[in-house]
Amino acid sequence: MTEPRFAPNRRMILNAFSMNCVSHIQQGLWVRADSRQTEYLQLEPWLELARIAEAGCLDSLFLADVVGLYDNYQGSADTSFRQAVQVPVNDPMLLIPAMATVTEQLSFAFTSSVLQAHPFTFARQLSTLDHLTRGRIAWNVVTSYLPNAGSNLGFDGLPDHEERYARAEEYLEVVYKLCEGSWSDDAVIIDRVEHVYADPSKVRQINHRGPRYEVQGPHLSEPSPQRTPVLFQAGMSDRGRDFASSNAECIFVVASTRGTAAIRRDFEKRLNSKNRSISEVKLIGGVAPIVGGTEKEAIDKKNDYLEQLSVEGGLVHMSGNTGVDLGDIDPSTPLDGFDTERVQGLIKNLIDSAPPGTRTFGDLIRSNLAGAWLVGSDEQVANELQNRFDAGLDGFNLTYSVTPGTFVDFIDGVLPILQKRGLAQSEYTPGTFREKLFGYPRLPRTHPATVHRQP
Repeated sequence: MTEPRFAPNRRMILNAFSMNCVSHIQQGLWVRADSRQTEYLQLEPWLELARIAEAGCLDSLFLADVVGLYDNYQGSADTSFRQAVQVPVNDPMLLIPAMATVTEQLSFAFTSSVLQAHPFTFARQLSTLDHLTRGRIAWNVVTSYLPNAGSNLGFDGLPDHEERYARAEEYLEVVYKLCEGSWSDDAVIIDRVEHVYADPSKVRQINHRGPRYEVQGPHLSEPSPQRTPVLFQAGMSDRGRDFASSNAECIFVVASTRGTAAIRRDFEKRLNSKNRSISEVKLIGGVAPIVGGTEKEAIDKKNDYLEQLSVEGGLVHMSGNTGVDLGDIDPSTPLDGFDTERVQGLIKNLIDSAPPGTRTFGDLIRSNLAGAWLVGSDEQVANELQNRFDAGLDGFNLTYSVTPGTFVDFIDGVLPILQKRGLAQSEYTPGTFREKLFGYPRLPRTHPATVHRQP
């Protein structure tokens, strides 16, 4: 078995991971006085976060999103509202222009589902953001997983898994045709003498006719710096991996350190089958760092957070993610008396994997909520990130427990160690987000979008 082959100048990608809502991943911690989560409606906390991320030379501020409710816990969304489990939630795109005005190099990735907007409208939004930020934009392509999202958007519930990905393929085809092929590179003339802004002979209709969309075009926006922004995607199913290997430039993966090499080999094989290279893709993992000047300080901080993590909020989040209502299980139920023969496989697997000393089902949920935490001194956290990087991950989404404190702790403590080791950037390279990540401004010729380019 061969080890992954890495480029000699490979560096770690680091993104601040957040969401335009009260409570993103670590449910319940919004009640803390040292977190600005309940201030999400104001611009100032977002501007502060953008400044912090850029001062730390992070690659991007990445914004998650959902367009539905976690509403299957105890048969309703009531607990989601009480616990603020990703609701209320506002549009992530609308934060970006404001944050771009207080930064020069930081990039911005945002999530948008292929169910939520028509591709013709969405392509114009993409191009507008790419223009306003001078090419500092990425789109996280998602197909949605909450049934309520499908009901909200006119689909009579969530389309099945295969249909969502088939829709995503056509959706991207329309976006590619508009962003890559509708305008020639030299269509915009800006001839003040002849009063000609754009040469109409170099602007084309796309005349897309497909099973789900009919779009005549042309694209209403002139070509933006990246044309198609950087493409992120998360999908670990076989269909999701196939979709990602066709389209994505940054792929979110969930794997242990030992399992990362196998995932990397799998994507390398899939990419090669599509005439793409693993060098055109960054594999991004997730981590929630809890950092202290010493290991004890970090553990004390973790224990403090554990006191306020919401077990019920975690159950709501897990119920929505898995489609299994966990609301009929009493969190105080002792694990040693749990009748695993009467529960679904998901719960049995959770119980079977419980850490030693876990006493109740609530303890188990609390430990699961904290499962992505990476706790330790600055040096310990840096060492573990380097281990995962050496195993094949190209970077990390940094999830907060408190904001902006989690990011400040990481930037002040861990990042200088990574920079000293030559693993993380200490200054930005010029250019668009794609140039910063890959060294080229537009999608490479091996990407399927480029078949739509016009001379």
